[in-house]
Amino acid sequence: MKAASDKLSLSLRAVADPTRRRILRLLHPATPRKSASQEGWSATDIEARIKLAQPTISHHMKILRNAGLVEAVKQGTWVRYFRVEASLRALRKGLSEEL
Repeated sequence: MKAASDKLSLSLRAVADPTRRRILRLLHPATPRKSASQEGWSATDIEARIKLAQPTISHHMKILRNAGLVEAVKQGTWVRYFRVEASLRALRKGLSEEL
């Protein structure tokens, strides 16, 4: 149970920040993208929508990736970010079990 609890703590710390929650909402699959041919969101896309500097976005993305809530996939010269829906479901389940 300790490993699951530690994963839950890491995820909760990641979503505790309002900016990271905004990023997760932005990455939701139902959100329209700039182009139908693009998959995921680049850091530049996120930067433009969230209105924060690139180093700040990178910091938040690292925390979300370390928590397993976001996946980064290199596509050509770009890195595209995706929400990991299974991890978000596990976060919801873990929180409800802990409470």
